[in-house]
Amino acid sequence: MDRQGNKYTFLYASVMVIVVATVLAFVAEALNPIQKKNEEEAKMIDILKSVSIESTTANVAEKYEQYIGENVYIVNFEGERQDVKPQAAFNIDLSKEVRKPLSDRQYPVFECHLDNGEVKYILPVRGKGLWGPIWGYVALNEDKNTIFGATFDHKGETPGLGAEISTDAFQQQFKGKTIFDNGELVSVNVVKGGVPDDAPHGVDAISGGTITSKGLDDMLEDYFNGYEAFLKK
Repeated sequence: MDRQGNKYTFLYASVMVIVVATVLAFVAEALNPIQKKNEEEAKMIDILKSVSIESTTANVAEKYEQYIGENVYIVNFEGERQDVKPQAAFNIDLSKEVRKPLSDRQYPVFECHLDNGEVKYILPVRGKGLWGPIWGYVALNEDKNTIFGATFDHKGETPGLGAEISTDAFQQQFKGKTIFDNGELVSVNVVKGGVPDDAPHGVDAISGGTITSKGLDDMLEDYFNGYEAFLKK
């Protein structure tokens, strides 16, 4: 075959494309379990952080098993616990659930049992910031009203502005806030211009991060509404 001809060039290019595609597919398949493990560990770290339990990839599996273990379940919009295995509840994809109406979503609950015997209810939340999705975990005390801790993260918010939702300084504001007022759900409002430190249902918005703050405010209200029936039971 004439190596200078178009036919040879076309065949050579086709073979190379097939070889490279095969290699890439093999590598992706081989790395998939590792990627999944890393994602699960990152999720467990965030869940534990919401109840002030620090962990690393080296010990997170052990700590998660110690404090949460099989105490993971799903509730529906009516607050009824669903018959699913803990791993299925852990694997609920909120990026898909958030697109559904509130009444059709599945709501995971992570029940944490601390060393002092206290129980915390950790609720995952997901919403939309300025440049992409934002998400987090809110831990409630046994009264299912008072926030024990919260952690938030984002995919692409602006550093120094919206990205501040992932800082300890912002997240610490939520401790001690309440989401009900005389039995009525009011959520926790992220207020532009600030609120007094003793305001029971409000925290300071991020300076210069108005859209991200509004997105987080909407996210909390949306998911607290979804969990309301469960929290009132």
